[in-house]
Amino acid sequence: LFSSRFVGINASDINYSAGRYDASVKPPFDIGFEGVGDVVALGLSASADYTVGQAVAYMKAGSFAEYTVVPAKQAVPLPSVKPEFLTLMVSGATAYISLKELGELSEGKKVLVTAAAGGTGQFAVQLAKKAKCHVIGTCSSDEKGGFLKSIGCDRTINYKTENVGSVLRKDYPEGVDVVYESVGGKMFDLALNSLATKGRLIVIGFIAGYQNPTGLQPVKAELLPAKLLKKSASIRGFFLNHYLSECKMALKHLIKMYEGGDLICEVDCGDMSPEGKFTGLESVFRAVDYMYMGKNIGKIVVELPHSVNSKL
Repeated sequence: LFSSRFVGINASDINYSAGRYDASVKPPFDIGFEGVGDVVALGLSASADYTVGQAVAYMKAGSFAEYTVVPAKQAVPLPSVKPEFLTLMVSGATAYISLKELGELSEGKKVLVTAAAGGTGQFAVQLAKKAKCHVIGTCSSDEKGGFLKSIGCDRTINYKTENVGSVLRKDYPEGVDVVYESVGGKMFDLALNSLATKGRLIVIGFIAGYQNPTGLQPVKAELLPAKLLKKSASIRGFFLNHYLSECKMALKHLIKMYEGGDLICEVDCGDMSPEGKFTGLESVFRAVDYMYMGKNIGKIVVELPHSVNSKL
């Protein structure tokens, strides 16, 4: 049994609450995908590996809860309860595993990351830089652009003030080798058109459509076969649930990188949001709104306060 201290907000929380991931589940049902906290009680089998008070992270449906029961094999031991470790669970692991398995990154490749200053984009940028790639990141403000430069992004494109398509055509006439794409709609079309010969587009998500009734924004897909053939290009989808066997290894590596100062884990707790810091489960809906307004820099995290002497 865990006492949650921080829970993570994900774009796909809306897909889940809208019943798009499991149509058989009828409301009311628990939501949220990840949390970090401390062990407050142990089942018999768990006591061999864990102790009460130990810091752990976990990924499971229904994580928006102050206390939650997690199977021991799903828990990840942490050095301490810090929101930075939470950024690595869904967001960090998604970037790490997808780029490793599908990205085929190598020195000198051009990598385009959309929503680059978001929860998972920040890791795609840094991991691509570590692979000695040239990284282009799209974002929605100059402040986000500044953050991206600080984590090594070579070229930032503020899509509110610059035309993404013409910047890519002008600065990268040969195209980009890998796209880490989580926006969908028009951004997907721009990314597809900017692929180089043998380029790869990894679909991480399509946040532009999640608030629509269908969860999709239309894309110009009619010409897709011709576009892919002409460039020997490919599109790969990536859904973390299909790679859970890789997660432990990925998290171990990411935690080590963060601890060694090789990875920035930017956390946004809502300090700059109109009503202030995201505290308590009742602020989850504000945190989701804040993300959909495109305000966050880094991963949005909600803190769950616990009184020192709280009793179950």
